Amino acid sequence: MDSLPLSHSPLTGAAPADWRGELRALWRLAWPLVAANLLQMAVYASDVIFVARLGTQALAAATLGVYYYTVLMFALIGLVSAASPVIAAELGRRGHAVREVRRSFRMALWVGTFAALPLFPFLLFGETVLRALGQNPAAAAAAGDYLDILLIAMIPTMASAVLRITVSALGRPGWALAVTALALGVNIVGNWVLVFGNLGFPALGLQGAAMASTITSFAMLAAYVGILFADRHLRRYHLFGNWWRSEWSRFAELVRLGVPIALTMTFEGAVFSAAAFLMGLIGVTEVAAHAVALQIAALSFQVPWGIGQAATIRVGMAYGARDHRWIAIAGRVALAMGIGFMALTAVALWLAPRFFVSLYLDIDAANARTVALAVQYLAVAALFQLFDGAQAVAAGVLRGLQDTRVPMIIAGFSYWAAGFGTAILFGFTLGYEGVGIWIGLATGLAFAAVMLCGRWGMRARLGLLP
Repeated sequence: MDSLPLSHSPLTGAAPADWRGELRALWRLAWPLVAANLLQMAVYASDVIFVARLGTQALAAATLGVYYYTVLMFALIGLVSAASPVIAAELGRRGHAVREVRRSFRMALWVGTFAALPLFPFLLFGETVLRALGQNPAAAAAAGDYLDILLIAMIPTMASAVLRITVSALGRPGWALAVTALALGVNIVGNWVLVFGNLGFPALGLQGAAMASTITSFAMLAAYVGILFADRHLRRYHLFGNWWRSEWSRFAELVRLGVPIALTMTFEGAVFSAAAFLMGLIGVTEVAAHAVALQIAALSFQVPWGIGQAATIRVGMAYGARDHRWIAIAGRVALAMGIGFMALTAVALWLAPRFFVSLYLDIDAANARTVALAVQYLAVAALFQLFDGAQAVAAGVLRGLQDTRVPMIIAGFSYWAAGFGTAILFGFTLGYEGVGIWIGLATGLAFAAVMLCGRWGMRARLGLLP
């Protein structure tokens, strides 16, 4: 089967003659996505920097609101990300699949819009939900006002995600980087103007931060729409053509692939939030150290995540071309690239944990306890890195094969049964406290990495190949 001829796509690169060609093609797709992911983290960080100057109460409310919104938004983006393997497969089957790409793009917008509508009440009644979860009433009330404004951003943010996925699959990932850089600039200016009342605008505080985020979401959407008309290569797809026309079979296909992706992302995000809750049962210092260590780990994770996004496209094209050799090369190169990078970060965290902690905390006597705990957590994170990179890329290559349901089950078991269960066992029953919780997180990622990589290795026996 692996002797089938390699096919060609003029959009995201020809099928490679060997692993070197695939490495070049994958990196051309991956590096703009990696950079865009890192810039997106900077967008979130800019919100925190501005809101933190409003005081502890405002920061607590914003943190509650952003986390609540992010959980819903990540699930929605996970749902529409099914467009990536579907569009890639269409391009693999036919390099100029204009009509098919347009159908998938259109139905991804439909799926996202239909899914967003039932989420609106969760934002409108955000204060009620947060109070029910035992949050501080004043912080919950402020977070509720914040969420009322962010509700307006949900549809444009979802649409921007579909556009990012589509332009990347069509061989223009650089636009995703450019638009995210624009978003960072708009968000910083918007916060500066609306939070503190500069340039003659009223000082709106926390609500100003929400308005800045909403304006940023519309700016991103407008930029992508402009790009579709300005880029000669993208313009030929007429992506907004016949936007009213239904394609229910394609709609159902995207839902079938997208729901498991959405649940997978929710499972993973929720377990890290639950870990923070467990830290809170131990002490405030542990929570602070956990936040610092997790931020460092999350920064390095953007690289394999971007590689996984690119791998979904490359493997998806090979899947559409029914080229088993290309599938094998694309998957192996992506896994080697992702795990190789995380091996480097693991060594760096192991050798110089205090340096990384010093980027977030002053290493002085006042923070000695927090720094010591963060260093301990990063020792576990060094191992954590390898597994995190492997599971992120493995999930990406399996999505390229349009395999999402079983990986969702693997994620649920790994993160919650193996990971969260181990965190409780080591953190509380065995008394390792915060280190034990991090051992649990590493265990969950290890289970996911081993099982997802194993599934990739058995792809032919499991009938996952076209």
